[in-house]
Amino acid sequence: MARWCYRHRLVVLLLWVGALFGLGFSASTAGTDYANVFSLPDTDSKKAYDLMEKAFPARAGDTDTVVWKVDEGTVRDQDVRSRIRPALEKIADMKGVGEVTSPYAGEQGAGQISRDGRIAYAQITFADQANAVPKELVQDVVDTARDAERDGLEVELGGQAIQRVQEPPTGLAEMVGLVAAAIVLFLAFGSLFAMLLPLAVAVFGVGTGLFSTQLLSHVTDIPDLSPLLSSLIGLGVGIDYALFIVTRHRKGILRGLAPEESAVVALNTSGRAVLFAGGTVCIALAGMLVTNLRFLDGVVVGTSLTVVLSVLAATTLLPALLGFLGPRVLSRRQRRRLAAEGPEEERTSGPAARWSAGVQRRPRTVAALALVVMAVLALPVLSLRLGATDQGNDDASTTTRKAYDLLAEGFGPGFNGPLQVVVDGTDTTALVKGIEAAPGVAQAAALPPAQGVTVIQVVPTTSPQSEETDALIDRLRDDVIPEAGAQAHVGGVTAVSKDFATVTGDRLPLFVVTIIGLGFLLLLIAFRSLVVPLTAAVMNLIAAAASFGVLVAVFQWGWGLELLGLGKEGPINAFLPVIMLSLLFGLSMDYQVFLVSRMHEEWVHTRDNARAVRVGLAETSRVINSAALIMVCVFLAFVLSGDSGGAMAGVGLAAAVALDAFILRTALVPAAMHLLGASNWWLPAWLEKRLPHLAVEPKEEDVTLSAAPGDGPATAVHGFVRDVSGDPVENASVALLSKGGRPLDQVTSLADGSYIVSVPSPGTYLLSTTAASYTTQARQVTVGGEPLVYDVELAQMSEVN
Repeated sequence: MARWCYRHRLVVLLLWVGALFGLGFSASTAGTDYANVFSLPDTDSKKAYDLMEKAFPARAGDTDTVVWKVDEGTVRDQDVRSRIRPALEKIADMKGVGEVTSPYAGEQGAGQISRDGRIAYAQITFADQANAVPKELVQDVVDTARDAERDGLEVELGGQAIQRVQEPPTGLAEMVGLVAAAIVLFLAFGSLFAMLLPLAVAVFGVGTGLFSTQLLSHVTDIPDLSPLLSSLIGLGVGIDYALFIVTRHRKGILRGLAPEESAVVALNTSGRAVLFAGGTVCIALAGMLVTNLRFLDGVVVGTSLTVVLSVLAATTLLPALLGFLGPRVLSRRQRRRLAAEGPEEERTSGPAARWSAGVQRRPRTVAALALVVMAVLALPVLSLRLGATDQGNDDASTTTRKAYDLLAEGFGPGFNGPLQVVVDGTDTTALVKGIEAAPGVAQAAALPPAQGVTVIQVVPTTSPQSEETDALIDRLRDDVIPEAGAQAHVGGVTAVSKDFATVTGDRLPLFVVTIIGLGFLLLLIAFRSLVVPLTAAVMNLIAAAASFGVLVAVFQWGWGLELLGLGKEGPINAFLPVIMLSLLFGLSMDYQVFLVSRMHEEWVHTRDNARAVRVGLAETSRVINSAALIMVCVFLAFVLSGDSGGAMAGVGLAAAVALDAFILRTALVPAAMHLLGASNWWLPAWLEKRLPHLAVEPKEEDVTLSAAPGDGPATAVHGFVRDVSGDPVENASVALLSKGGRPLDQVTSLADGSYIVSVPSPGTYLLSTTAASYTTQARQVTVGGEPLVYDVELAQMSEVN
């Protein structure tokens, strides 16, 4: 497939461009239909919702709030009314606004003015839900209301529709993430073209994924958080997967392979690992389905589809783009050095090799230090509290946060999250008295009944996110309602959030066991070992605990929130542990696969565990760290998304990836594998026979030996290196490589151009020839039981140009 894509690169590119623009046009024409479905069967808040839906069909539109406060006097003063009433009337006349409920509408509006008379609010009901309200209309509402401000009169607005217009421009987080990734890639590759390849793959993968998800929103329930998470994970894995393949391809060219052969080898090795890694991410995401939370089903669909398309782009579009670039995937300096000095041998020096040797010398010290760091970072997770964020967690400079704070100041902290006790009946006198007498209740009032159902509006004395409010909900359900002998259920946004957090917490252990178990089985089959997958499972749990510890310290304790501009501390979003654990598990598996697959390859060849771990770490740590740095940049950029859930996921995933790559994979895992020795690769014989074979990367022998079955006697390839005029080329570097790119023998041609390289056994190999001022030539040669005579003809650079 890689060879076909390489040779038919224009066709492949046009197909991808057509898919991107075709899906983009269809998505923009169809629009969006995202839906947040919090279906929590068998919960008290769901029963309350069902009763309310039956008796009080919800108003179609989104309801937002205008709040104003005076420094002196009251909001009833004529000079205040003369500024606010015209603004509200103008808003009411706007097309798309259904109704405006003013505090100046007689006795009915008196309850919308605070007791001290300094704060009042009006409710604006739009004709559509928040996502469907045009931003231009919302901005007109905001501008009209804010124009009523003067010295001593503050006007703020809150609500979901209002929140949408104060978010940063769509795509800002993605663009910042791409720019940061481009800088890291350029530093890693030193080549503009090589830098652009992973970015192009990510753009095509994420673009087609987002447009497809947008179209799917018309046929299934997909939450509005899904596109943000899809682009977050899609950019990360798309860039990383392309990075791994491009790195392998560049290494092949530097070792003397022709660009086409190098691309084929890269896709047949790292490309297979990418397929495996992408599969593990999708399996981890699908693990969310075991929680049976419908809200997450759409997240699974959107993110999995984006990952699949990113993998498809990395394995089809990338080889096509490599075909367009040819040797220009290397930097100019590398191309000059390759032409002058010939193919490079595998380097065993450099910072990565020195670090790897240091881990081998002191595995106990390295493991102990890494464990101490992770344990300290994990400590805050002991105080993890799940809940839901609201506009009280917005940045203090936003109008939504100011409106939230004004309502809390004027009407009490619980006003922003009232509870609704839904009674199946009309006699609520005893229940209302019981609720009013309950600790933590500021006020309670029964609304007029409808169809045999009565709703009691309960305003707590504490904020929606406080633990005291959670305790009040339990008190109402367990004590107050049973004592009154009523058939009632506690609902409302705050109760739904509490039930969602409770259900998520209860199902989290099953989810963790599921994804850890799936990962264990995959690695068991891939590496034919019990210890390697067991080590990976433990490391995943350590990484999860440490990353959630960071999340709790930042978002729940408030450490650094002001510095990051992320608003006010509060509970961790209830859905975040499930989503974060899925993504963290998938990404951790990626790094584990890329790291251990190289170690396993070396172990198969040498049966020396110390060498396998040292070489595997030395050769993969640089690319893993580069990939992780790119992911950290992309994830942190989502702090700019304007969405508190997206910012929380971004910070949490950035911390998780950084800890996983920089501490676990480059320190703790190799140190543990050194300590465990050859037992790393232990597998009972009876299990070995029963396990299916799944090769993450093809065995070297499978790639190399294709001409003759079985092993044969050692033989040779010999001949002369000449230029196009027939003159001998002296000091040409002639290298024999396996088709997987492994150097087998390398010699320098003599004065008469002659050379001879030894061949380990009959089979198909690559013969690479390089000389100063000549083009590099790489050809396949098939060697039988006798020495093969093969003459090489090199063209000079000037003749090619």
